[in-house]
Amino acid sequence: MKSNKAQWIAGAIALLVLPLVLQYFGNAWVRIADLALLYIMLALGLNIVVGYAGLLDLGYVAFYAVGAYMFGLLASPHLAENFAWFATHFPDGLHLSLWAVIPLALVLAAITGVLLGIPVLKLRGDYLAIVTLGFGEIIRIFMNNLDHPVNITNGPKGLGQIDSVKIFGLDLGRRLELFGFDISSVTLYYYLFLALVLITIVICYRLQDSRIGRAWMAIREDEIAAKAMGINTRNMKLLAFGMGASFGGVAGAMFGAFQGFVSPESFSLMESIMIVAMVVLGGIGHIPGVILGAVLLSALPEVLRYVAGPLQAMTDGRLDASILRQLLIALAMIIVMLLRPRGLWPSPEHGKSLAQKS
Repeated sequence: MKSNKAQWIAGAIALLVLPLVLQYFGNAWVRIADLALLYIMLALGLNIVVGYAGLLDLGYVAFYAVGAYMFGLLASPHLAENFAWFATHFPDGLHLSLWAVIPLALVLAAITGVLLGIPVLKLRGDYLAIVTLGFGEIIRIFMNNLDHPVNITNGPKGLGQIDSVKIFGLDLGRRLELFGFDISSVTLYYYLFLALVLITIVICYRLQDSRIGRAWMAIREDEIAAKAMGINTRNMKLLAFGMGASFGGVAGAMFGAFQGFVSPESFSLMESIMIVAMVVLGGIGHIPGVILGAVLLSALPEVLRYVAGPLQAMTDGRLDASILRQLLIALAMIIVMLLRPRGLWPSPEHGKSLAQKS
């Protein structure tokens, strides 16, 4: 018991000190850690839908986009510049605070998730994957074209001048000097994202052990049997879509604040595939595995940047470095899935082993 407590304390200290250490090697490394935390939130949200309820959702990035654009519209001068009513009542823009952003992003994305879930309730497997993939693309195309005749999203140019997050007067977009020590903006965001990820993990563990979580797992294993046991499969599926989407919405809003700019390019089909790959590679339905998958797949492309350069030089520049990076990631994923088909860190209670335990 004492050794477990010591491990938790050491892990907490390591997480707190990590960005301060990375700062010495450049803010780019802290930025990678920030994005990894955002991807952990996304992967844990998708894990509720795919891992717990067994619903293959390939359009998850749509909820990420909904959160990002919501914050982009409410925390930038875009609405005041394009709509007379907003210009009259809010000449400098709305500039929403963090305490309003998180609940709004959560609710808006959850409603979008439920709206997606209603027409696909009877679909499973490949059919569900194709429909949700289409939904993700529709959202991206809407974002790309809602600039005419009324300019809502500013089209492919995206939304800029988005406010940074401010907490109790502390602007996370500016560096902070504390006891003579400079803490960069990306480091401040790291602590905010870390807090959100910890809250997400606690919620996911509570859901996993709850009656709702058990109902989702029963639907995942055998929907007909779950229905025969009295589980309302329709409501449980809608709840899974809504709760999973809410994490995506919050992550999207944080992404908008962190980047200060959002555009449809950030929410392509490739992003959806990457988030699904994080869940599958780490271990479907297993929270530590999903976190591992998210960290590996979000950090690996940046680390491979240093490997792809020399390989490109060996081919006299004939192969593009970005293509080489994708090739190396694909090879790594193929090898991992061949050697560990259930993921790098699969759940020990996955599937019908639950029955054996009880």
